[in-house]
Amino acid sequence: MKIIIATHLDTYGPASALKKFITARQIQFFLWLSHPLTYKKKLSGSGFEFYQNNRLVGKSYKKNKQKNLVVTYIEHLILNIVYTIRTKKRYDLYIGFDNLNALSGIILKRLGVVKRCIYYVVDYTPLRFENKLLNWIYHRIESYCAIHCDETWNLSPRMIVARKKFKKINPNKGKQKVVPMGVWLAEINTYSFSGIDRFRLVYMGGIVKKQGLQYVLQAVPLVLKKIPGFKFLVIGDGDYLAVLKQQAKQLKIEKHIKFTGHILSNRKVNDLIAKSAVAIALYEKGDIYRNWSYYADPGKIKAYLGAGLPVLLSDVPHNAKELAEKKCGIIIKSFEPKSIAGSIISIMISDKKLQQYRKNAKEYVRQFDWEKIFSKNLKKYEI
Repeated sequence: MKIIIATHLDTYGPASALKKFITARQIQFFLWLSHPLTYKKKLSGSGFEFYQNNRLVGKSYKKNKQKNLVVTYIEHLILNIVYTIRTKKRYDLYIGFDNLNALSGIILKRLGVVKRCIYYVVDYTPLRFENKLLNWIYHRIESYCAIHCDETWNLSPRMIVARKKFKKINPNKGKQKVVPMGVWLAEINTYSFSGIDRFRLVYMGGIVKKQGLQYVLQAVPLVLKKIPGFKFLVIGDGDYLAVLKQQAKQLKIEKHIKFTGHILSNRKVNDLIAKSAVAIALYEKGDIYRNWSYYADPGKIKAYLGAGLPVLLSDVPHNAKELAEKKCGIIIKSFEPKSIAGSIISIMISDKKLQQYRKNAKEYVRQFDWEKIFSKNLKKYEI
């Protein structure tokens, strides 16, 4: 087998997970094409890695430079084609993450360099760009890829529904299917009930206003009235961190809140999550035409469940109601302090309820092991 994965990267996600899955198999040739999702000095620029019989035999990356958005996207598309042709090989399978990378795959297929092409959609929103012309072009390419690729893998079922509703695309075109966000369960340590920090709530992710952490802090004084030993662990960094620290100081709850900042080690992050009792993931619904979380399958929820934690969440992600029905999650009905505090208290105050929800979370998440997800969906390609 000869395989290509083309992606835009910022943080660890489905593309990185698939790369790990592929490089653990007996693959004759594997070409990894990567582009920066945003301009950040810490990120490498566009480049490639080439593996032969599971061994890295060559790689090259450009320096990440800030350029015009449209020029950058066109450059990425062309680089995918150039890097692939330069290897002087024909590939059995091309997997493109996002529509531009998928479009590169379609072009390479037309050129006879690629045999089959998969479009893996990890984010979707009806209004991708505020500029109407740019948004129209983006969705024309998106729709074209969804129809003309051999398969379209959607991170959530809402992507299929939205494509039909807004673009009138039949779900059968492009053989659309759901390939959800997963987690490497074998790499996550889980703890017994006696081994966790019994009254610790955890959040992991970007520290930005839309994540609603300010509402959680407002609820903490109410929680402390019922649970004096309550703690809130906030893992991550972002432009809203200073505001939250000031808010905690004003509410006089500083000793109950710990902000870790950015942690480089995924293993350490997973361990901090696993030793907590309950996790929280608030998403503001806002305008669903612009809401990425509404159409996606948020990774932090799977990370929480993978560590055996029940999740307190707003009714925005596509699986919120399912988590509530399976009793491994609780939907917070509003962002009012009383509502958030009530949800936290209801699950934390009872050993029996918390233990049952944690057990349910571990059972539910088994189906989302990356190993199972990729093995199932790549079986037909004999990978």
